[in-house]
Amino acid sequence: MRWQGKSRQKYTGGRLHLHRKKRKHEAGRPAADTTVGAIRRKKVRTRGNGEKMRLLRCDFANVADSRSGTTKKAKIIAVKNNPANPFFARRNITTKGAVIETEIGDAVVTSRPGQDGVVNAKLI
Repeated sequence: MRWQGKSRQKYTGGRLHLHRKKRKHEAGRPAADTTVGAIRRKKVRTRGNGEKMRLLRCDFANVADSRSGTTKKAKIIAVKNNPANPFFARRNITTKGAVIETEIGDAVVTSRPGQDGVVNAKLI
């Protein structure tokens, strides 16, 4: 179980004795790590009975062109650069802020694929 609560260790290396156990609202989930490939989504139930759509794989992006004021559906070729983690670009993992290579041209991802379930991008 992933846990987003307080660590049992102090920054000095000493042990912290926690005053309570883990709580369900402190639980975390593994990252979606959206890669380039045939589309694959997963529904996730969130706190308060909300829903999130995890995008696990995607091969198309909605690319907005600010010059012409239009948005086109474009095929994703590869992830060129990902400022979140340099190893993500090698593994073709798409996150917000990643520079993707599309058939129209290079674009920056503006949506959060692991949270929204869609890849929206802006042409560079």
